[in-house]
Amino acid sequence: MRKRITAAVVGLGLGGAAMFFTGGSAQGHGFSTDPASRQANCADGKVTGCGAIENEPQSVEGPKGFPEAGPEDGSICAGGNESFKELDDPRGGDWPATELKAGADHTFKWSMTAMHSTTDFKFYVTKDGWDPGKKLTRADLEPKPFLTVDMNGEKPPAEWTGKGQLPEGKSGRHLILGVWTIADTANAFYSCSDVKF
Repeated sequence: MRKRITAAVVGLGLGGAAMFFTGGSAQGHGFSTDPASRQANCADGKVTGCGAIENEPQSVEGPKGFPEAGPEDGSICAGGNESFKELDDPRGGDWPATELKAGADHTFKWSMTAMHSTTDFKFYVTKDGWDPGKKLTRADLEPKPFLTVDMNGEKPPAEWTGKGQLPEGKSGRHLILGVWTIADTANAFYSCSDVKF
């Protein structure tokens, strides 16, 4: 009997420790809603066949440090998560695209299901001539973000907004990659938004 009780206590202790250690990455979750991200379109039912991301659009988390580090090329939109690989599928360039005006001011919006101490939000855009029928790589993106919103460790609200200017001189279909970098973990959240300038 004593062995059974000891085993149960040890089991509960290990389970509690597992919950403690996995809780860190679950503290901050979010995704771009304007321009609408691929995960937002999947969660809203505008795109079907998205797999697990339909029920957890806020969970596209991967290593931070983009572009020097972070998810590998071809898995950027899924944050390097195999379980969300549908986000990396270009679908022949047929993802719904948000209409935007190049060079105009825009209010970027993210929906947060949990807030986290934040370094910054960065937004990248694809180069002219980008092929929307292929998976996204670093070489497809302009080398520097067109907008960086510094947060200095602050936690964003449930509906975060950041104002900035859209890139100038763009036309046609492009992709905007939003990267939400967490200040006190090794991770960031990734959100790919298909747009049409």
